[in-house]
Amino acid sequence: MKAMVLCAGKGTRMGGLARDLPKPLLDIHGRPILDRILANLARWGFDQVVLNLHHRGELIRDFVGDGARWGVRIHCRFEPELTGTAGAVRDAAGLLAGPDPVLVHYGDVVTDQDLGALVRAHRDHGALATLLLHRRPGSNSVVAVDPAWRVLRLLERPSEEERKGVDSTWVNSGVYLLDPALPPALPGPGALDFPRDVFPELVARGRVAGVPLTGYRCAVDGPERLEQARRELQGVPWP
Repeated sequence: MKAMVLCAGKGTRMGGLARDLPKPLLDIHGRPILDRILANLARWGFDQVVLNLHHRGELIRDFVGDGARWGVRIHCRFEPELTGTAGAVRDAAGLLAGPDPVLVHYGDVVTDQDLGALVRAHRDHGALATLLLHRRPGSNSVVAVDPAWRVLRLLERPSEEERKGVDSTWVNSGVYLLDPALPPALPGPGALDFPRDVFPELVARGRVAGVPLTGYRCAVDGPERLEQARRELQGVPWP
């Protein structure tokens, strides 16, 4: 199966920590974030992985090589200009083509989630997109689901007015499974974002499902979160 790990961000919220080092290479007890991501992908059968690169992308390319150390095959794509989460997947559609669902994984999300369960749920729902969800009150995203885990509302960085009437603590975890027909059908050219530009229309059509987080997950989007991951993963075995 194929996956794309989004590694092109500039890591501006990390301050000086990511000035000369891309965020996916930040260290957590001797293992960079990207190392942990690739190990979990390989564990669940994702053996072909595309990485999009931008800020200090050559360091990521040199670190991953051909992917042999994880038992995967890696292809790196440099982005001269950032094209957003969905734009990156659209532009890599040829590399992601195949009969199986495509996994999209944010490059700052550390998780040991059972991705096999995500694949099974995606197929059971017949969804075009299936989102890994976790609970976090007051987050900058809100996802409402029905009892069958069909996504009813998805709000990204909503205003207080937009939050009214949406009683949910489920939020987007930054891990998606997509129907293989979706990446080449994404509109372009230009920047495109999954939560803001793609998922709302699919939600309106009833074609987005959710799966609750059952493993560990931390989005390393700032220095405090990096320290949190280091505390929580101290001495914890990883795939």
